[in-house]
Amino acid sequence: MANDRLRSALAAAGMTSSQLGDRIEVDPKTVDRWVSNGRMPHRSNRQRVAAALTQDEAYLWPEAFSDASASRASQAEVVGVYPNRGSIPTALWQSLFDGAVESIDIVAFAASFLHDTMPDVDDQLLKKARSGVRVRLAFGDPDCAAVALRGDDEGIGPSLADRCRLTWKYVEPLLGVSEIEARAHSTTLYCSMFRFDGDLLANHHLFGAAANHSPVLHVRRLVGGRLFDHHMRSFERVWDAALPQ
Repeated sequence: MANDRLRSALAAAGMTSSQLGDRIEVDPKTVDRWVSNGRMPHRSNRQRVAAALTQDEAYLWPEAFSDASASRASQAEVVGVYPNRGSIPTALWQSLFDGAVESIDIVAFAASFLHDTMPDVDDQLLKKARSGVRVRLAFGDPDCAAVALRGDDEGIGPSLADRCRLTWKYVEPLLGVSEIEARAHSTTLYCSMFRFDGDLLANHHLFGAAANHSPVLHVRRLVGGRLFDHHMRSFERVWDAALPQ
C-alpha cells in the first residue's frame, strides 16, 4: 500500500524522490519504494526524511509507533512536575520567554500572576512579536458563564471575573499591535497552558481548588510522544472558538 502521507509531504516540500534521496544520501529507487510500496525505512532514515521534509516522523509512519513506544516517548516528554504553580521558579518562566523563537501561546482565565512574576512581561511579548515570534493570547471573557462558574467552584465568586478584567486591562496596550493576536474565550477551561516553542507548562484545574494550588506539568515535545500535541490540540479548539479583541 502506498504511503500517501509521504507522497503528500514530498509534494508540499516541492521535492522529488530523487532530490530527497540526494538530500539524505539514499538511492532514489529506495525512496520510491517507501512512497509507492509503503516500505518502512530504518529508524535513522525515517528521522532524516522527517527532518528534510519538516514533518513529524510519527505522522509519516504512524505504524512505527506502537502504544508501548508512544507511552515511553510520552513519559520522556515530561521534563518536570510542580505541585503547584507557585513552585515554578521565576527563572524558568524567564528562560522560556527569552528562548522562544517561533511561538508563544497562552490560554487561561486570567493568568494575572504573570504580571506579578514578571512586571515587564508585556514588553517581552511585544519584543518577541516584533522579532517574528507568533504570539497568541487567550484570556477569559469576564462576563461569560464559564468564568462565573469557575469562580464559584473555586469559592471566590466574582473575584475571578475581576481578575480577568484586570488582565485585559494589563494587556490593553498590546491589543492594537498587529503582530500580537488576542482573543477572549468563554470555554469551560480544564487546563491553563503556556506554550513556548516546543515547551509547554500545563496547569491543570482541579475542582474546588484555585489554579495556583493545582499541579503543573512541564512538557517538552518529542517525536512519538502524545502529551505536547494533545495539549496543543486543546489549545487550538479554545482558540478557534474565541473572539478576537
